[in-house]
Amino acid sequence: MATSLPNHTDSGQWLAQIRAWAHELGFSQIGVSGVDLSSAEPDLLQWLALGYHGNLHYMERHGLMRARPAELVPGTISVITARMPYLPRATTPPDWQTRELSRLDQPGEGVVSLYARGRDYHKVVRARLRKLCDRIETLVGPFGYRAFSDSAPVLEKELASRSGQGWRGKHSLVLSRDAGSMFFLGEIFVDFALEPTDPVSAHCGTCTACIDICPTGAIVAPGVVDARRCISYLTIENHGPIPEELRPLMGNHIYGCDDCQTICPWNKYAQTTDLPDFDERSPLVGHQLVALFAWDEATFLKNTEGGPIRRINHERWLRNIAVALGNALRQADPEQVQALRAALLSRADHASALVREHVAWALAQRD
Repeated sequence: MATSLPNHTDSGQWLAQIRAWAHELGFSQIGVSGVDLSSAEPDLLQWLALGYHGNLHYMERHGLMRARPAELVPGTISVITARMPYLPRATTPPDWQTRELSRLDQPGEGVVSLYARGRDYHKVVRARLRKLCDRIETLVGPFGYRAFSDSAPVLEKELASRSGQGWRGKHSLVLSRDAGSMFFLGEIFVDFALEPTDPVSAHCGTCTACIDICPTGAIVAPGVVDARRCISYLTIENHGPIPEELRPLMGNHIYGCDDCQTICPWNKYAQTTDLPDFDERSPLVGHQLVALFAWDEATFLKNTEGGPIRRINHERWLRNIAVALGNALRQADPEQVQALRAALLSRADHASALVREHVAWALAQRD
């Protein structure tokens, strides 16, 4: 347990020091939230009742514990929230938005979500949160804590917005006037009190760009996403077949989807990272679907080592690319058709029924 509880002055001084250390570790902002999230519980329960979580059954299992930090980690009194930008160091804002949107007009190119082109953020953010906790201990004495980054049943967007990291955009992500939404979130549940930081007001206004651009109509209401229609969910969390009616809408997305963020006007203010961990890995950027589909399992594992893409395994990698190849085939020039068909036919007898099914669908797009 922490050696003492701070008064208001101590809390402010502690937070100033924590912020300074956090910036040294690559975080762009630190906030503090209390643990009473009861006002968020009705929306969470409704979202679950509507089945918008798809097969993310852990969300159901944990239920309201996600909205109750002190139940998830007994003894929690405050939550320190952290923001870490992930636009690669070589990015030139705001040109990156135009560049990323232009990839969608290249049907033969496989598009991987920006956040997934570097090292696995779960490892990077959590490791740096733990380093921050080591420094905090020198300030407050021994204390109890747990650090999270998209790694437990935590309402991290709710905690982030309550602590002033930004507001909840219509795409449901946290948006900041000075950083857009291209950042990772992290949390430290601590057993000592810190003065909560103030939330910020929303600034989406009448803009519906994110809703309008979503290829599959996954943003069913402002701030509400039906994961079952979201390309990120379909290509990553979904372990089975991708619903046939959604396949033609997925274009050339093969891992995740950034469309609702790349179109957002606030992302002209997105910040680049100082960390080499999030530099783009060349095999994942700007490569043709035909070449990516040719990776055997050993090549897949080698090219995704240390990154988040490895979690979907080679089978689902091929499933995703098969869908993109089918979409490319449907609109290909006559001279491109042969190469696309040849790539698909090379996997037509794959050992996986999941891969075979998606290859057969893709081939049928240009009979």
